[in-house]
Amino acid sequence: MTYDLYIGDRTFSSWSLRGWLMLEKFDLSFRSHMIGLYSGTMTSDLANLAPARLVPVLKTADGLVVGETMAMAETLAERHPDKAMWPTDPAQRARARWLCAEMASGFFALRDACPMQLQHVNKGFEASEAVLADLDRIEELWAGARSLSDAEAGWIFGDYSLADVFYAPVAARIIGYDLPVSDQARDYCMQVIRDQVFQRWRAEGLKKTYDPFPYPKTAQTRAWPV
Repeated sequence: MTYDLYIGDRTFSSWSLRGWLMLEKFDLSFRSHMIGLYSGTMTSDLANLAPARLVPVLKTADGLVVGETMAMAETLAERHPDKAMWPTDPAQRARARWLCAEMASGFFALRDACPMQLQHVNKGFEASEAVLADLDRIEELWAGARSLSDAEAGWIFGDYSLADVFYAPVAARIIGYDLPVSDQARDYCMQVIRDQVFQRWRAEGLKKTYDPFPYPKTAQTRAWPV
């Protein structure tokens, strides 16, 4: 069974990263198709995938179109129970779903102020009180999940899961804007961006250049740490 995954620009599309990771990290067969996120062709590119309006979009071998990453995650986990995409422990599985749902529906201050970009680190970015509140909540969620899984370091629930998929762009934002978090949280973020699969995604994105760069830079930037 081979899926078709429709994604936006790799350097910037956080939701596309989630869709790609849930297929790539769990070794599911798929083909990637680029949608014109910044070229103005997204509507026409998605015309044959109605009612999808945003990326990513998943199309199954039998023609089923699935939009929204939470729906994609549940669909893939249901179709491939052998991949253990959710934690096997029921309490941890429930908590992982909670983390993913809160990510999908919240943290608007962080998402608005720090759009994902994988090109450089913005030095001297000043986080607002709202962004700091989002970061506090994220750390609270991660710490609570780790108390269930007894995973003091590494992936949130010990083994890689959909929770790590959903928070990969958060980790990239924390690193990309040098945001203030605890050492434990920063170590986790560094593990995310050091992961070889994440690095392959970023490397593909860097093949495309942008002039002008879509998002504002701070006065100074430094190289991406990996």
